[in-house]
Order: sequence, then C-alpha cells, then structure tokens
Amino acid sequence: MIELFYETDFEITEAQQWINWVVESMKNEGKTIEELNYIFCDDEYLLEINKQYLDHDYYTDVIGFDNSVEDELMGDIFISVERIKDNAEQNGVSFENELARIMMHGILHFAGYLDKDPEDKELMTSKEDQYLATFSLLKA
Repeated sequence: MIELFYETDFEITEAQQWINWVVESMKNEGKTIEELNYIFCDDEYLLEINKQYLDHDYYTDVIGFDNSVEDELMGDIFISVERIKDNAEQNGVSFENELARIMMHGILHFAGYLDKDPEDKELMTSKEDQYLATFSLLKA
C-alpha cells in the first residue's frame, strides 16, 4: 500500500497512476510494497528532518527512512517540492519528470540500490531512466 501525504500546498494529480507506476516498477525488481508513505513538503520542513534525524544542516530533495524487510518494502520518503522545482529548472526537464525521478530514486534505495560511489550512482541513474521510460504520464 502506498499513501501520499502533503505538508505543503502541492498535490499530485492523477495520483493513482503515480502509485501504480511505483508498484509495477518494484514488482519488476522482485519487490512488493507493504507500506510506503510519500510525504511531500517544503524546504524548511525537510531541513528540520535533515537536522533532527541525520544531523545535516542543509537542504536536500529527498530523505528516506527505510523499514524494509528483505523483499517487502516499507518506509517513509520525504520529498521537498521546492527542491524538485529548482532541480527541474537546473536540469532542463519538466517538474513531473524530476518528481518521478526523485520518487523512483527514493524507492530504489529501499530496493537495495546505492549511489555513494560512481559505479553505484551510474546503476541507480540507469534504473531511474529505465522506469521513467515506462511512465505513461511523462509521455503525454
């Protein structure tokens, strides 16, 4: 089960299509989603989480708290809508494309993918690209 929560004045349209896309992508990875929460927030909200739980004093686009057990994915993924907007502008992509990438990035971490070293980062980006290509809302 995936639930979407909003701590800012943003809301995903056609939410069920986004949810289905994440579920199907993880099925492709051999994973099931038991309980996943996406929490959409602003920079200040995510900064406070970053400070409180990770002892980092800087803005970020996504923070995940992974409670997964083997192939059953569970946890919370916090996403700063403001960072998504800025990233999209900097990368020359649509807001929806960047949002989808970051949503997928978060859940791929829960699925076991890493991005700390160059080889892992390359694989993570490749997986993001693979699943972005399957998302029909981005092709419209």
